[in-house]
Amino acid sequence: MGLRTPMYDMHLALGAKMINFSGWELPLHYGSQVDEHHHVRNECGVFDVSHMCITDVSGTDAEPFLRLMLSNDVARLTASGAGHYSAMLNEQGGVIDDLIVFRTAEGFRLITNALTCQKIQGWLKQHTQNFSVSIQLRDDLAHFAIQGPESIERLSEVLNSSRAHIIQNLAAYHGSFDGDWFLTRTGYTGEEGIEIMLPADQAVDFFNELIGYGITPIGLGARDTLRLEAGFTLLGNDMDENHSPYAANMHHVVALEPKERSFIGRNALETQLSNGIQEKLVGLVLEERGVLRAGQPVRIEGVGQGTITSGSFSPTIGKAIALARVPIQTGERGEVEIRQKWYPVRVVSPRFVRHGKILI
Repeated sequence: MGLRTPMYDMHLALGAKMINFSGWELPLHYGSQVDEHHHVRNECGVFDVSHMCITDVSGTDAEPFLRLMLSNDVARLTASGAGHYSAMLNEQGGVIDDLIVFRTAEGFRLITNALTCQKIQGWLKQHTQNFSVSIQLRDDLAHFAIQGPESIERLSEVLNSSRAHIIQNLAAYHGSFDGDWFLTRTGYTGEEGIEIMLPADQAVDFFNELIGYGITPIGLGARDTLRLEAGFTLLGNDMDENHSPYAANMHHVVALEPKERSFIGRNALETQLSNGIQEKLVGLVLEERGVLRAGQPVRIEGVGQGTITSGSFSPTIGKAIALARVPIQTGERGEVEIRQKWYPVRVVSPRFVRHGKILI
């Protein structure tokens, strides 16, 4: 038996098909993955993401500690509630995990992946020797993502007045506490959205309220196609410890200024920049019928070879799309091997859909 979120029994009652994901028993879909995908693109839905890892870092040295541990610079988060996307790197510049970090009144809150939760706890604690910091895994919290163009409007009908006021006034990548609830304007779908962290013992009642107000539950299947259309990378597929952020379309998570800030992996990244980046992450569109999947070979005539890191059928576009790691010189066309045959693909920016609009 795998790990279970507080909503496990509700998922079953709602007819979810459950799967194992990073050791957790989670809903793949509640009947139709494609319908759920369109529902988020056109209206809104709720994801139970309580398997995500929430860690609070506090203490007098919380800021200098995280300036060492993270590729982005938390000193840029000047106000309580401000957040940004970042990564933890190894000494070789490879991505241990991607994350969102928020400044709080007591320090910082990190939202990392379920797959690496225990590894991240160990990695953080391993580097605390010279810092006065406290590392607290918040496994007492549940976590929901309400996503879609109607998410703020619909969610405002469910929340009390103070929390509704918060979400109506949050800037992107900012969060705010209301008691022991933490509400943020973030998401993993390319649509408007709010994520809410709340005490686990209040989660079932709140989830019931969301469903009662007609906010549809959405499974992991639609979560993956939504994030792929948005061009969001997935740990273990599009990024890993063997590739730097520069090979995963994650340049924006690296802050090399100020030059005097030392962070784990910095020397390796600077060496890569000096030597020249050799790979990049691009989008692929299959113009013919077929399916693009992770691991399929890509070849670029006169340039070299690459590999699909994530692929699926796009319900919004109506074609197979993928993210692929390819040589830096790759242009606008390539080929993908599907069942021992080569098919032409169009190489595009790795953002296919944002806020309901097709970008390619």
